[in-house]
Amino acid sequence: MTSRRAVIGVLWATGVGTILYWIAFFSTGEVRASAAPCYLAFEHAFPAADGWMAIACLAAAEGLRRNREWALLWGIAAGSAVVFLGCMDVLYDLENDIYAAMTPAEIGETVINAWCVLVGPALLAYFWRERGRLGSAAPAVA
Repeated sequence: MTSRRAVIGVLWATGVGTILYWIAFFSTGEVRASAAPCYLAFEHAFPAADGWMAIACLAAAEGLRRNREWALLWGIAAGSAVVFLGCMDVLYDLENDIYAAMTPAEIGETVINAWCVLVGPALLAYFWRERGRLGSAAPAVA
């Protein structure tokens, strides 16, 4: 991810995708990888944290689009939140054999996990690499 446009697109896809996931989860139930009570309890613990992640992604995307120095803060927050989600989901899914049956919902869960494991570190690397440019993006206020 080196192009600023690509990073903005990934941030928007992550933020909006997360919002759409929760709409589908609560309205249709079709994205549930398992009907097990422990899985549903686990998922119900995530809307607030995922909301934070979505906000961080969308704020970073907008800051990057506007070339504002606060894009750096939100970008690092977004990347970190995506990494955290990936770690939590992958470990839970491994410990509870969620990957075993590979129903369509489990395939969707696997895609989300792969997205997080790949995109989170890539966002962190991008924003860290661009910190000098982003840190001086906004004009100084006197």
